[in-house]
Amino acid sequence: MGRVDDVKFTAKLGDREHFPDLEALVYCNHAAISPPSWPVRRAMQNAIADWGKRGSQAFGTYGAQRSRLREKIARLVGASAEEIAFVPNTSSGVTAIALSFPWKRGDRVILFEGEFPANVTPWLRAGELFGVTPVFLPLSDFQESDERGLGRLAEELAKGARLVAVSAVQFRTGLRMPLGEMARLCHTHGAELFVDGIQATGAVPVDVRALGIDYWASGGHKWLMGPEGTGMLYVRKERVEALEPYVAGWLSHEDAVRFLLEGPGHMRYDRPLKKRADVFEVGCINAIGLVGLEAAVDVVDELGVEKIYAHVVRWGDAVEAGLVERGFTSLRAAEANRRSGILAVLPPKDIDVVALHRALLGRGISTAIPDGVLRFSPHWPNNVDEAEQVLLSMEDALAELRGAPRPRSDDW
Repeated sequence: MGRVDDVKFTAKLGDREHFPDLEALVYCNHAAISPPSWPVRRAMQNAIADWGKRGSQAFGTYGAQRSRLREKIARLVGASAEEIAFVPNTSSGVTAIALSFPWKRGDRVILFEGEFPANVTPWLRAGELFGVTPVFLPLSDFQESDERGLGRLAEELAKGARLVAVSAVQFRTGLRMPLGEMARLCHTHGAELFVDGIQATGAVPVDVRALGIDYWASGGHKWLMGPEGTGMLYVRKERVEALEPYVAGWLSHEDAVRFLLEGPGHMRYDRPLKKRADVFEVGCINAIGLVGLEAAVDVVDELGVEKIYAHVVRWGDAVEAGLVERGFTSLRAAEANRRSGILAVLPPKDIDVVALHRALLGRGISTAIPDGVLRFSPHWPNNVDEAEQVLLSMEDALAELRGAPRPRSDDW
């Protein structure tokens, strides 16, 4: 059981109790933005009220809160607290590493066609600034089989590369990548592995240390179900020393606030930069947002990522079967261990995906259409029983788009 101040709450798989204002009949768009739960909203409201009452005297309270949250996030992803930095979003985490990595002119970075741009643009910018050559491999190899994808990656690593950047879960198809095998290949060839984890953190089990991942960045507003403007960056402690922070601020230093608290004689500009992940926390941070993120992480901890993962996969199983029967093509991985919380499908050839998306939204079914696929992304509040509502709404939408007689309301 979690709590926000003196108010207790209990989260249950398949229960929308903590989303009293959510308008959608079926909200399955968590891979885009998750609505904040009541515990998250209450925690942030309480924090704002506290800041309004105490002003700067609240500083210590929220410094301690961030330390607590750092520990919780570290446990969630299998890291230590010193390996975690708070960042405002995934893009900031990717950029921090892309521009701070110890590149040499002529180095190569391996990227993948079809990745979300947040895990491509910073590496291309590094190429422009430092003379790094980007090499793109097709994700279709991994969609065909791990063996084919890993074989192609091994061939490219053998030609020389400093780093591989990939998403833990592909935003368009939901394909869960074989990160452990990819990390081992990278390290065998003297390369490092960066992972964009935003489509995994909170809904797919992960242990970054056990998998051998070197860097992991994730925003807090998707599967963690925290507010926008929050996120985390994991930097394997063995990698920190070699990084050359491209951007640094006053809080990047050791003992950065000492001169504000201990009287005269402590303000210096020569304090060393931190040799921890939080060297990338360069200035004032989203304190209220991180309070909300802690409440969200507490819910995930309470339910358990393993149970959440099993729950969203079951939801996907139920909806996928019905959609395939209705002429949709599933892009979901055939292997169970390559599935995630995302179910992506292609509609029948006579149906426009944009029109279908709008028709579903008009019926209270919230989905997304990234790069032309219809994407469902349920989370712990979704109930497997929603599959019937989704499929009935789909039949009604298809009938409308085809100009056919629509099912009567008493058939629902």
